[in-house]
Amino acid sequence: MATKGIYIYGIVPNFYSTDMFRSLESSGVYVISFQNISAIVSDREGLHLESLDRESLGYLLVHHQKTIEDIMSKGFNMFIPMKLGTIVSNKAEVNKILTNGLDLIIETLKKIEYLTEIDLVVTWADFSTIIQEIANHSDIIALKEEILKSVETPSQINQVKVGMLIQEKLNAKNKKVELNILDCLAAFSLDIKTHEVMNDEMVTNSAFLLNGNKRDKFELAIDQLDQEYNGKLNFKLVGPLPCYSFYTFEVKALNPDAVLLAKNELGLGEETSDVEIKKAFLGKARLFHPDVHSENGDEENFNRINKAYHILLDYAMAAKQSSKKDVISLSNEIVNKNQILVKIKE
Repeated sequence: MATKGIYIYGIVPNFYSTDMFRSLESSGVYVISFQNISAIVSDREGLHLESLDRESLGYLLVHHQKTIEDIMSKGFNMFIPMKLGTIVSNKAEVNKILTNGLDLIIETLKKIEYLTEIDLVVTWADFSTIIQEIANHSDIIALKEEILKSVETPSQINQVKVGMLIQEKLNAKNKKVELNILDCLAAFSLDIKTHEVMNDEMVTNSAFLLNGNKRDKFELAIDQLDQEYNGKLNFKLVGPLPCYSFYTFEVKALNPDAVLLAKNELGLGEETSDVEIKKAFLGKARLFHPDVHSENGDEENFNRINKAYHILLDYAMAAKQSSKKDVISLSNEIVNKNQILVKIKE
């Protein structure tokens, strides 16, 4: 029997009207509120992203984004999305997320008040012509001629060599064009994130964080780039969007046993601080770091200490979100309570 859960799409401030919140029902969602913020959620079966096949993951992504678009179309322009697949067991866990993350959520809402994201995908309009141009490059021709001097029919290995050189030239060309595009658009953007391209035909797959009043100038710059490349490139703009690439929240579940083990690894007591955690890590790291002790360096122990340090950094953030205090308790009782960290997805 499938386990019911609560799926979280994102978080909004509570200053919207009652009628606007009521309008969310047509999108199949509802709100869970805490103080001056609300999580927009729906009831659904529990799921694990790692167990989903590609088709199911694609369906979930489309559903997630379409629901957020519906929410924003109703006027919820100050919207912080949650990481795809964020699902918890019950309302109490949603409230725990809102309680722990309150300060970060309020701070982020203030940052995005006038911001939007525009995504840009650029592809070659006639990719076959680009490949032909590269194949006629002097380096490619020289390599082919050198191969034909020694053999009448190029072997498979020689063909691979030619293919690799063509790929190298194409990558360099794509990168040069991408950097020019990003450089031209940087003047209108507060931040830029580049995502993985899907194929060789795609020059860039980028996200731009814009102040709303810069959008017209940004789109004008796209038109100028289109003219500069004389139709050789296709420019596809998507947006305005919520700031997915820059301000998406994720909820990290911490393992109490791992936190207590990390505490012992670094030799920390029942109470600590950010400064003490870093000091303890640096002291241990000096003992094992391969670059410091070229002969006696112990990479395995260093990696273990490094892992413990990062576990404690996450725990320290979660503890401060929960207690609002700078002193960090590492007692068994408190560690078992501080199991949720709300953070901006990296």
